[in-house]
Amino acid sequence: MGLHGSFRFLPSCRIQQKIVEKLFDTMAQTAYIVEIWRGDRVSEKSDFGRFGKAFQESLCQLILLDRPFSDQISEVLDLNFLELRYLQVFVKRVFDYRQEYGVHPTPKIMITILRTELDNENEAVKKQVRDYFTRIFNVEIEGAEYIKDTALDFCRKQKLKEAMLRSVSLLQTASFDEISKEINDALKLGASSDFGYDYLKDFERRFEIKSRNPVSTGWKNIDSLCKGGLGRGELGVVIAPTGAGKSMVLVHLGTQAILAGKTVVHYTLELSDTVIGTRYDSCITGVPLNDVFSFKDNIYEKVSALEGSLIIKEYPTKSVSTNAIKMHLEKLKNRGIQPDLVIVDYADLLRPISVLREKRHELETIYEQLRATAQELKCPIWTASQTNRGGLNAEVITMESISEAFNKCFVSDFIFSVSRTADDKLTNSGRMFIAKNRNGPDGIIYPVFMDTSNVKIKVLQSISREEMELSMKSQAESLKEKYQKFRKKGKD
Repeated sequence: MGLHGSFRFLPSCRIQQKIVEKLFDTMAQTAYIVEIWRGDRVSEKSDFGRFGKAFQESLCQLILLDRPFSDQISEVLDLNFLELRYLQVFVKRVFDYRQEYGVHPTPKIMITILRTELDNENEAVKKQVRDYFTRIFNVEIEGAEYIKDTALDFCRKQKLKEAMLRSVSLLQTASFDEISKEINDALKLGASSDFGYDYLKDFERRFEIKSRNPVSTGWKNIDSLCKGGLGRGELGVVIAPTGAGKSMVLVHLGTQAILAGKTVVHYTLELSDTVIGTRYDSCITGVPLNDVFSFKDNIYEKVSALEGSLIIKEYPTKSVSTNAIKMHLEKLKNRGIQPDLVIVDYADLLRPISVLREKRHELETIYEQLRATAQELKCPIWTASQTNRGGLNAEVITMESISEAFNKCFVSDFIFSVSRTADDKLTNSGRMFIAKNRNGPDGIIYPVFMDTSNVKIKVLQSISREEMELSMKSQAESLKEKYQKFRKKGKD
């Protein structure tokens, strides 16, 4: 009897007989391949040994930290795939907790589990498991997506092999549908199951302390408002009219990050990279901009001792979109440069990815894309925006003065404006208005000291609107009094 002899076809199904026979011929070839696998299984190790220890340790860390991935790989992972005993024990404790309580364990819960539930293991394994967990606690995983994809691909292939081996013994006894189900079930295992935040399974995540890893602004009173600075994945915007010092403020923010040992990537679409670099020289060292060439050696000595680093990338105005910035950042990451802060000077000068009928809609999409980039990179992004003509001589600039697209405020996490009248520029003064703050109070006015000759910016004690109006009234009366004295003197 041939391979198809045990299957009988009803007259109504004879049209499909040839197609099914071809399928069985294919399965017969598959059976031959399976026999080769059976006879040559030693040639390909059925564990993660060939990927190395670091790969396996990172994989187990992901199983703990990434609940959707843990759901996915738990369907196809055989603990024996892990070459190291202490990793098998670690992952088993994670899966046992999920099975018993129906929720995914947090790192804090794992501390308790590893202290109390390793009694059945020998002392060497206990020590290895605990040492491993200590090593990975609060450590970033490099190449997480590659590790997840590679591990899932390996595990799913192993499950498919097992299903094909079982299908060989079914060829002579089971129906086509049973064999098909065996293979299809294996193909479904390990498929993506990330349907979002699971209210029950992710219960513990709601009670974890979220780490924003904020980057300081260098102004203590501003940091106190936004819980330490701009956090990872957040977008901050500086609003100011032309000539008020937007680029100076962005350089100040970048400088504070560098002084804190951070890596800053500064994109400039208006000024040249060397001009921006000179401003950083002045801001870091305190040497006036007009004197930097005279103090070249002193500046080099100071900047070469910095723990932080700076990369300045110049693009022509309106020549690149947010996609080009993302590609450049990816290249830096491939070279081992991980940015802690990104500065875009400034977003209004980026080219939109798609051309829309109205400029305001294009600007909205640019800010949305920048916010998305910050979330993907898990680092803060500072940028700036121009005010409309109404903000040129305003004492305080509110969000209503934002040029073109008011909706770009919606996606931003922290917005402050800088206003400087002609008189303010003569006295190195101005005002900062906290327009939006997702992490604290807003609507606060701060007087600022701003010396653009050496990029020195200080935020002073906050004042109320009443105090500011009184100060403005006092200044106006003083000027009026001086004018009257001047006129009287002229008449005399």
